[in-house]
Formats: sequence, C-alpha cells, structure tokens
Amino acid sequence: MSEAETLAEKPAFAFGGPAFRANPYPGYKFLRENMPVWHTPDGRFVFSRHEDVTTLLRDPRLGHANDGTEMPPEFANEPALRGLRRSMVLLDPPAHTRIRGLVAKAFSARRVEDLRPRIEQIVDQLIDAVIERGEMDIIADFAHKLPVTVICDMLGIPEEDRAPFLAQAQVLGRIIDPVPISRADLDASNARAAKMGLYWAKLFAYRRENPGDDLTSGLLLARQENDALSDDEITSNIGLLFAAGHETTANLIGNGMLALARNLEQREILAGNFDLISNGVEEMLRYDSPVQLTGRTALHDTKVGDAEIPQGARVMALLGAANHDAAAYEGDPEVLDVVRPSVKPVSFGGGIHFCLGAQLARIEGEIAFRKLFERLPNLRVTDPKNVEWKETVTLRGLKALPATW
Repeated sequence: MSEAETLAEKPAFAFGGPAFRANPYPGYKFLRENMPVWHTPDGRFVFSRHEDVTTLLRDPRLGHANDGTEMPPEFANEPALRGLRRSMVLLDPPAHTRIRGLVAKAFSARRVEDLRPRIEQIVDQLIDAVIERGEMDIIADFAHKLPVTVICDMLGIPEEDRAPFLAQAQVLGRIIDPVPISRADLDASNARAAKMGLYWAKLFAYRRENPGDDLTSGLLLARQENDALSDDEITSNIGLLFAAGHETTANLIGNGMLALARNLEQREILAGNFDLISNGVEEMLRYDSPVQLTGRTALHDTKVGDAEIPQGARVMALLGAANHDAAAYEGDPEVLDVVRPSVKPVSFGGGIHFCLGAQLARIEGEIAFRKLFERLPNLRVTDPKNVEWKETVTLRGLKALPATW
C-alpha cells in the first residue's frame, strides 16, 4: 500500500499529534503534492493548494449552516458550543451580515490606525516592566499581554477587572479543532464559557450605567435601539471578539520571534532596517500562521477546482498549507524570507468571514517587533530548538518562549 493510500485511509487529521503540532508543514506539503483535494473516509473535503483555498473562502455556496464545528451531534447543546454557534464566525447571511455590520464600525481603518499611539504606549510599558530583569517569557510577559490590553481597551473593560485576563490565556482552542475532543476538554470549555458569561453580564450592567466610546457600549446601544441583537448574541460575539482579539496576535508575535531566532540572518535584516518590518510581519504570518485552518459546509452542490462537493458536505481549508504553496509565492516557501516580494498570506481567511481584526493584528505586530529590536537589541531566545506548542491544531502558538538580553 502506498503512503498516499495509507494516509487517505486515516481519519482527517489523525496526524495532529505532537510531531504534527511541532511542524505541520511537511504534512501539508505531502497533501499538496499527492492529494491536493483529500476526500476523507468520513466524507470531508480537505483543500491544501493556495488557489483552491482562496477560491473556496470566497465562494458564497460554502458557509456554515449555523454549524462549522467538528462536534458530534450529541454535543450540540453543550453550553460552550451554543455560544460559539451564536457568534458571527459561524453564522451565514443575513444574521452574519447584521452582526458584522455593527461590530465592523469599531474596526474601521481610521479607528484602528488611531490606536497606534496607545499600542506604542502599551508595548513600552511591557518592556519597562521586564527590562531590568534581563529575561522574560516572550509569551506570558509580552505577546499575551499586549493584545489582551488592546482588546480590553476596545471592549471597555475597566482597569480593575483586567488582572485575570492578563494573567492567563482565556482561549481553549480545542473546541474549534478538527480532532476529537475529550469530555474533560469540553467540560473545561463549558466552565470557561460560564465564567466568562457571568463577567460579560457584569460588564453589560456597568456599561449600561456608564456608557463609553467602546464596542460593548455600542452594541448595547444598538440593542436598545431595536437592532435585533439579543443579549445572548451580544454575549457570544463579545466573547468571540475578546478571544480572537488576542489569541491570534499573541501567536503572531510568539511564532514570529521563534522563526527569527531559528533564522538569525533574517532577524538581523529586520533589526537593521525598520522599514522592512511591515513586509516582515506579512512573511511571518505566511511562514507560520497563527490560524492554520478553517471549515465550511456546502450550502449547495459546489465545485472547487476539480472537486465536486455535494450539498451538506464538510469542507476544510488548510490556510497553513496554502501559505506554503510554491505556486503562489516567489522563492522557496519553506524558507523564511522577510524581503520576499508580494507576500499575501491567507492567514486571516477570506470572503465575508475575513478577519475583522487583521489590520489591528498587523499594527500590533509591527510595533511589537520594532520596539523589541529597538529597546532590547541583545534579546535572544534561550533555546529555540526545544519549545513546547499548545495542544491545538487550528490555533498554532507556543506555551512559552524564554528569552534573555
């Protein structure tokens, strides 16, 4: 039996274990070259080529049908899943259009660009807090705290409420993974959803009494003006924005710093020319994407490339694989090249579900890398060869990244 036949007989992402999490890209390359459309035994269509992935992300015939998770039917009423399914990330038009239209006002290009001075201030404060120590965990001390502080600002979370959010990651990414979830993981997701739900209720009460120029106040005002957003919808989508608003940016910074530590000549290029950092961020997004995949459901019979997809079939787009497709990028896509021309990663998805926070994540990344190079020029990752990755497939990020200077 050939290697391709052996892999094809396995359930989708059976290779999502520790070795795969450490480096999924050889597996992606194998799929692109041998099974660019992998029709798995359980009926899913898995796409790994850039052309196919970008096509299906824009195709309105592929949506979510108010689903999009990989949970078995018996888990449908689990609290964490009910909340996730009310969020715009798993909704189709017109519900998606209505909610995204309200939220998008806070992420307009002008409003996000105006956040630059505040992001600069936060980055400086985080570096100030560790600079005399001569060491830090890039993830816990910096990459996590920066986007959490920014999204807390945007959501109008009072300063006195922020310590628990800053102290630990608030995202349990296993619930959106395409691999079986344990009862323990699901229980943990439910507990976290319940805890966060209680906090959001407290925040809503506070912002109804003390409205501000923040996204939470805006959504509550829209509710009061009969914009048809229920409190449950506001809760689900505020929770989504909080999670998405920090997890992907933290992973961008952590994955990027590790990639530069493993490719010191590329780090020196960026550290020596800050004008290249914007392009460098795009390349780091491409090279080791913070979000590795996304799912869809065929709302109608659909054709993507050469694949005939029947209505109701599940579809998976491997963003990380598309980002390493030699047909889409100049040079060797398996190599980090911060001066690579025309880098357009698909890390933020596409179509109507293109990440609302993409511009914000890019700005946070640009400022973070520039400030780290500028203020900590001797910063070095302690052991770039031996790192521990989070136990998730969809969201790719490090548990820790110790560094000294």
